[in-house]
Amino acid sequence: MVTPSPQPPTEPTATHGHTGHDGHEHDGHEHGSPGQSAGHAPEQSGGHSNGHANGHSNGPSDGHPGGHASAGHAHSHSHSHGPAAPVSKHLRKVIAAVLIPFAAAVFIGMAVLWPGGAPDHERSGVGFDRQTQQGVVTTLEQVDCKSVNAAQVPTTAAPSTPSGRQAQAEQTGECKKATVEVTSGPDKGRTFVEIVQPGAPRQLEDGQEVVVAYAPDAPRDLQYSVIDVNRKLPMALLAGIFAVAVVVVGRMRGLFALIALVVSFGVLTLFILPAILQGSNPLVVAVIGASAIMLIALYMCHGLTARTSVAVLGTLVSLLLIGLLGSGFIDWAFLSGNTDDNTGLIHGLYPDIDMSGLLLAGVIIGSLGVLDDVTVTQTSAVWELRQADPSMGPRALYRAAIRIGRDHIASVVNTLVLAYAGAALPLLLLFSIANSSMGSVANSELVAEEIVRTLVGSIGLVASVPVTTALAALVVSADRPGSPAGVPATGPVRGRGRRRKR
Repeated sequence: MVTPSPQPPTEPTATHGHTGHDGHEHDGHEHGSPGQSAGHAPEQSGGHSNGHANGHSNGPSDGHPGGHASAGHAHSHSHSHGPAAPVSKHLRKVIAAVLIPFAAAVFIGMAVLWPGGAPDHERSGVGFDRQTQQGVVTTLEQVDCKSVNAAQVPTTAAPSTPSGRQAQAEQTGECKKATVEVTSGPDKGRTFVEIVQPGAPRQLEDGQEVVVAYAPDAPRDLQYSVIDVNRKLPMALLAGIFAVAVVVVGRMRGLFALIALVVSFGVLTLFILPAILQGSNPLVVAVIGASAIMLIALYMCHGLTARTSVAVLGTLVSLLLIGLLGSGFIDWAFLSGNTDDNTGLIHGLYPDIDMSGLLLAGVIIGSLGVLDDVTVTQTSAVWELRQADPSMGPRALYRAAIRIGRDHIASVVNTLVLAYAGAALPLLLLFSIANSSMGSVANSELVAEEIVRTLVGSIGLVASVPVTTALAALVVSADRPGSPAGVPATGPVRGRGRRRKR
């Protein structure tokens, strides 16, 4: 059996060689009869490695019976970008036997539950459930607040209270009278007046683009009102800067990551959200949608390789653990998922939606992104350790890689906690103003939801490190030197091609 070497031989060989225009040494060309066999080294994950071993063999060669080997001629090109040890054909079949049925079940589930769009409903005119159009401020003038009756001192508000002092200040202050033109919709070109009080959190400027709400049942003069400013340009510019930075630094990997990001948002907006609104079980929809995102994103960004497949398996096991823990503790803590105006509006418009199931779906989807990072990193660490020392067994690989994982756990858990704390910062500030104790704060449903979300996700992340590391160590160690998909475990072959004894 001829074992192809990934490096040029170090001893002189009887070959006819030349150096090509690409700067690579081309050692040997095919000589002989049709009985000769050519062994092709597989392309390795993370780079290109195209090796050809041409020779004469007295016995069957790997995958090519009937060859003859006496004078080995090596002809190799190597363009490596972080090569990874491949696994044998048998192991690839085992991994495929697990993942192919899982992927088929995921996409069949998507086809069965595909909603075909969000269901129609009658607009309530509350919160986000309003008809909106675009507008622009055409003129802006200063007026006395009294003249437009914009401020009144509440009869129940004493001047010593904050609301009373603010109302008195508004009576003596100046307001802004903005003329706004509607620039979209059936009433395009129509104008209306908006009064902006001096203490309002949102101030308007001349020429500013705004978002206006339309209330068809209100009197004509009150049908339109400004509800927000138009931020499309700065948001689009920021997204463009992000995309350019990812592509410049990540190159093709970065481009595929952006494509995977678009696909992930597509699955979220075209499948997960409409399916939940149509009454499908939020947990089932979230599991199927998150699995589809995981499969598409990981394989698109990291390639269709055994290494990526191990990361997928580790992520899947961790997601199952998060789902089980989240379901148990959400029920045990009696978390309803209906804790603010937005969730209350959703429940009012779609009373059949299981709000606690929606909370659990959010936990699963929110944990997926960080899980991908952890499992891919751990799998890559095991593969690189195996490449650095092919003699390492599964236990040694696991012990070495788990040390890397411990550092990753510490940083990722801290990241999750800070991310959720940052999102809930205004709420935490309100509790701080009220001088509430930590026990009272943690017991409130608003904060308890975030605690359960953080801790369940963190447990899944912590568990993903040993699970993925163990899977990767077992898979990469199960390969045998000289297998069709393997690489030599003892380094390059010196001299002529020769038979390796097992």
